[in-house]
Amino acid sequence: MSTVLVTGGSGFVGIHAVLQLLAAGHAVRTTVRRPDRKADVAAMLREGGAASPESLSFFTADLTKDDGWREAVEGCDYVLHVASPLSTSVPKDENEMIIPARDGTLRVLRAARDSGVRRVVITSSLGAIGYGHPPREKPFDETDWTNLDDADVQPYVKSKTLAERAAWDFVAREGGGLELSVVNPTGIFGPVLGPDFSGSIEIIKSLLDGAMPAVPRIYFGLVDVRDVVDLHLRAMTAPEAKGERFIAVSGETLSVLDIARVLRRELGPRARRVPRLQAPDWVVRLAARRVPLLRAVVPMLGKVRKSTSAKARRLLGWQPRSNEEAILSTAESLIRLGLVKA
Repeated sequence: MSTVLVTGGSGFVGIHAVLQLLAAGHAVRTTVRRPDRKADVAAMLREGGAASPESLSFFTADLTKDDGWREAVEGCDYVLHVASPLSTSVPKDENEMIIPARDGTLRVLRAARDSGVRRVVITSSLGAIGYGHPPREKPFDETDWTNLDDADVQPYVKSKTLAERAAWDFVAREGGGLELSVVNPTGIFGPVLGPDFSGSIEIIKSLLDGAMPAVPRIYFGLVDVRDVVDLHLRAMTAPEAKGERFIAVSGETLSVLDIARVLRRELGPRARRVPRLQAPDWVVRLAARRVPLLRAVVPMLGKVRKSTSAKARRLLGWQPRSNEEAILSTAESLIRLGLVKA
């Protein structure tokens, strides 16, 4: 089997990628920013049903520094570049998020090219596709790009767009024989294996904790982390995936209120704190003046972005789980690990 590097193995998508690659028999390497994160990765692997395998090795590397990347990719057949800076708040300077995402991606690509890696699969986002556009009924697809000239485009969305643009430009101009594929997920949910998880998971946690008396009127697509990783693995080896990007979305776009209803319907008493009401937009805007976490939500109020995964299904045979399974597996894991209020 192949030798594969997963960047950011302590992250939510990264740890699931390590699990699936190990289960498929690959020799796996992963990067962590600090050596002490190895213990966290081992704990999450155990939670995911894998012992500490001999076929997993660790390398210390940071997206903001050159050190460690050449050693990490040397001898690898493939790289899954999953690591990316993520913040739950809006930074004062958008470059705090943009520069590490873009420059870190280029560091990984240069190291991969110089080491003779066959293909890199990058985890981008629907944020690089569906933002900064007027309302539309037509679903976004892989031919679309986010319009960075729109004033409402947030720093995280800019970082994913600019990092992906930089990746395609690099491969076209300087990539040599390096191949590139990109996966663009919507909101990522699914089983949590430890205290490190994506911002999307915070939505489910907040609902279960009763952290908000009413939910904001925002909408997004969903996808299970296990299906996101499955799409990465398909894009890693399929000839049809060379030079292509693939949206990862399970089904219909849902509102936060829709998610709350699924939790109350399926979890019974365990969802007793989940709110039943949707807050008026003016209330959310007013609250955002005092609550920094809400500021990133305001530009999203009432905007429905539909997207399609038809390309991944058609070219790669990808078949994701349902929205409901993604939501409930998230909630069940948070409850099992004691990460929500009892």
